[in-house]
Amino acid sequence: MAAGMIRRMFQFPPASQCRGWVQWRLPLNWWDSDPAYQAVVRAFVDGDPLDQAGGPLDVRAVVAGIRAEAKGGFLLEEVPWDRFPDGVRVREAMEWLRSGGAAADGALNRLIGLCANDMRAAVALTVPFLIRVSTGREAGRRAGALAVTAEVARMRHQGVCTRADMLRFRGDDEWSFEVTGYLQNWSVQAARDAIAADVDLLLPLLDDLDPAVRIATAYVLAAATDRAQDILTAFHARLLAEHDPAARAGLVLAIAQLARAHCDSRTVVWMRACWSDPARPPEVRVSAAVGWMCLTDLPIPDELRAMMDDLGTGETAQLTAPLPWMRAVENANSNGLTRCLRTMMHPHTPDADNHDDPWA
Repeated sequence: MAAGMIRRMFQFPPASQCRGWVQWRLPLNWWDSDPAYQAVVRAFVDGDPLDQAGGPLDVRAVVAGIRAEAKGGFLLEEVPWDRFPDGVRVREAMEWLRSGGAAADGALNRLIGLCANDMRAAVALTVPFLIRVSTGREAGRRAGALAVTAEVARMRHQGVCTRADMLRFRGDDEWSFEVTGYLQNWSVQAARDAIAADVDLLLPLLDDLDPAVRIATAYVLAAATDRAQDILTAFHARLLAEHDPAARAGLVLAIAQLARAHCDSRTVVWMRACWSDPARPPEVRVSAAVGWMCLTDLPIPDELRAMMDDLGTGETAQLTAPLPWMRAVENANSNGLTRCLRTMMHPHTPDADNHDDPWA
């Protein structure tokens, strides 16, 4: 079907603002008999998505309407899973998670897999429950639940590493669609709003004994749509106490991403002061330089380039490799930090121009 015909049928913005629509008009096997998928097609493909705002198919409204008692009591039966494509399988995964044991790991893998397949709507319903799992006793389960939460809160193909886009949350200025035809902006916003609603549950995890949990928590909190100043204050306080180098680097990137989303100009000044301070640890200075480049379009100073020549080494790249921001941008040829620095600092080199930007 021609792109122009699809856009006319959808009454959507131009293709430059409508990423991800190509796949979901193709035959989708068992989805053809899935009532939730058919309802989404009727509402979002054959109809005007904006007509669904605030209604039963608006996952933002559904997540916001989950009772506090249902969240705390893991009352899955109160959530209308079957309204959204693959919701039945998502609820099944949550039942596994509630049961604990080996099945719980399979549940988290299923949820991450759905996000990887660009099907977030039903997974967004799990975020309030996953946040409560993340406060549990098992460190591995905490980190896994936080990883799923953060993934739902970021659109697919977040892995570009240009200055303009690496830390940008898409959605406010363009529409994007899941493979089912559901409006992905709503899935992501539902997750980000749920994170904001539970900031007070998440903040203590910044002091968790497990560095993996601390890093994952910072990644989650960086996606919150509200409470930005409270979160930034907590990030800075934790940075003063943090002893793990990778977690320190992650906190700096989280500060930059949250500030990017909430237009916090003071953080731009802080980032510059941070990367230019020789008393700071190398991983903090390098992460602050990346953050500064993402927060401003000013020319890169020679001072920053010289600092990166000294500190942006393979050792620093290896140290920061486990960070989710870096995992998102690594490829078969380059680790995350090397690719970031090449693309941001040398944007006109052939290697940087060919960065496989999925938004282009």
